[in-house]
Amino acid sequence: MKNLRVGVDTGGTFTDFVIIRDGKIEIFKELSTPQNPEEAIMQGLTRQNQAAVREVIHGSTVATNALLERKGARTALLTTEGFEDVIVIGRQTRRELYNIFVTRPDPLVPDGLRLGVRERMLHDGSIEIALDRQHLHSLIENMRRENVESVAVSLLYSFANSEHENEILRELQLLDIPVSLSSRILPEYREYERTSTTVINAYLSPLMSRYLGRLQQRLQDCPLRVMQSNGGAVRAETAAEASVRTIVSGPAGGVVGAFHVAQVCGYPKVITFDMGGTSTDVSLCDGSIKITHENQLDGMPVGIPMIDIHTVGAGGGSIAEFDPGGALKVGPESAGADPGPICYGKGSQFTVTDANVVLGRLLPQFFLGGTMPLFVDRVEPVVRKIEWTRRWKSLEELAQGVIDVVNNNMEQAIRLISVERGYDPRDFTLFCFGGAAGLHASSLAKGLGIPRVVVPRFPGALSALGLLLADTRKDYSRTLLIEAEGSNATLKKTLEELYRLGQSDLEAEGFKKSEIRSMDFVDLRYRGQSYELTIPLVANVIEEFHKTHDRRYGYSNPDNAVELVNVRTTFLGRTVKPKFKKAEKQRRKPQPVETRATWIDGTRMKTAVYDRATLGHGHVIKGPAIIGEYSSTTLVPRDFECRLDTYLNLVLSARDVTLLKSQRLRP
Repeated sequence: MKNLRVGVDTGGTFTDFVIIRDGKIEIFKELSTPQNPEEAIMQGLTRQNQAAVREVIHGSTVATNALLERKGARTALLTTEGFEDVIVIGRQTRRELYNIFVTRPDPLVPDGLRLGVRERMLHDGSIEIALDRQHLHSLIENMRRENVESVAVSLLYSFANSEHENEILRELQLLDIPVSLSSRILPEYREYERTSTTVINAYLSPLMSRYLGRLQQRLQDCPLRVMQSNGGAVRAETAAEASVRTIVSGPAGGVVGAFHVAQVCGYPKVITFDMGGTSTDVSLCDGSIKITHENQLDGMPVGIPMIDIHTVGAGGGSIAEFDPGGALKVGPESAGADPGPICYGKGSQFTVTDANVVLGRLLPQFFLGGTMPLFVDRVEPVVRKIEWTRRWKSLEELAQGVIDVVNNNMEQAIRLISVERGYDPRDFTLFCFGGAAGLHASSLAKGLGIPRVVVPRFPGALSALGLLLADTRKDYSRTLLIEAEGSNATLKKTLEELYRLGQSDLEAEGFKKSEIRSMDFVDLRYRGQSYELTIPLVANVIEEFHKTHDRRYGYSNPDNAVELVNVRTTFLGRTVKPKFKKAEKQRRKPQPVETRATWIDGTRMKTAVYDRATLGHGHVIKGPAIIGEYSSTTLVPRDFECRLDTYLNLVLSARDVTLLKSQRLRP
């Protein structure tokens, strides 16, 4: 009987599985197979009897890796003649203002494949120059000779009138290759961002289509859904066509899972902290998951809606080394799953995981339940052979240095999404998950003044759990560029068009009308501004815009005219969620499984070790302590204590609040 829903999150080191069986949550991991990600997935499903699987929801890194490693399709770009180099010229903003040696990434479409189409649409959608079909046919023949595998079409004003793009699509059927239209991928003004997003989609779609096709074939008749960057899952066929929407698929699942669990457990304002094997992802949720339309990946703008996630190259597998100036650096390079850290048995480069092993914080008996060995005794002799490590007085001092550097990198990431955006981290709970997060969370909370750290159940697989918690989500937008005052009629007409499209798409995803709901937003700005803020479409939306502008930038101008730039609608297909039960309070005291010497804050001290499986609601553990479990390990420093709440979350806080930074952090 097919009764299992499975969430599968493919990471750089491990592929995580979460299964809902008879209402209970089960987790397990497989080592990732980066060259063929589906191999690890099928190994895990075979272990759990694939025939019983009813549905698979997948968080994939295939699109992200292909983009970063430049392994996508040979892509051509068709755009309005004279605008062929838009994706090369970009914008005048310089992230490194004083770096005269700064380099930009090579464009995904090379010279010779950026082709100008003879046509011209005006800003209001009227046609000034009709499409030159004869010239278009010559361009198509050129693409055929160049063995183009995918085509991006982004005409200058296609957001106002898509007629010419649709005509080009019909003509491109001669090539029988995937075609991405900007009027369907991102029908908004700003040709650079729209063109970049459309090119990325064209670059990734053939690869994603082949990968998902192989996986679906091996799953046979089991439905496959894929997590999008916006926090919603869609059918594999939809994801293959709009691959640009999956580039932060896995991290999005983590934020969805963390926010849902946090809401259920009574933590409405959280900073999610996901530290895995290769990277750390952080996101701020002030009562809701934040969606942004201003993203960059490897220097290229991506304009589709995505969960606002900031990623740094700081994970358990991050490699420690000296930079050219002689300073210790950690990441962004990672040892990955193969060869992995030294303690995995094959690696030869010192990583964050190895540092935690040296300090006695990562224990073999808990690592994947003892099913995967940790070669603790291998670390020291291998590290001694690394020449630069001889600069340190002791191996423990080196390991502490690595931990300090990676903690600083992650602290800066949290500051970026909180302090630099007008939020005080002291008002939030640090909700941490991922295999490595529990070992570092308390230090980050102490440095940022965050009063509470929560480590949920199954922390090492929460991203995979988030896949099972996600609704189906589709986002739609249109550019209007009109005065906000008196825009009701135009706004209503545009929303009606988006509603028809959303309703049709969600029904095609298999949802009934009663299972579908929608949310409306508008992008507003003051007249004369170049960028806008996305505001929920409420009755007093202009007043809400003034308030949001004041919080974000420190001022507002209610006397200035407000422009309505874009209208956005999000459609959600509600899915059945697993329930989280409360636990009864335990009267017995928690008993450690052992006491061992551990390096904490530069000092070797006796540390109690607990098995999380033996802990219950109401238990209090005072630091120093280590709490081990199958998918993660949590360090309780000597000046912290850990309480288990009614949902069996580990809740860590400083025993003396004066240890936390007392000042209010402002940008």
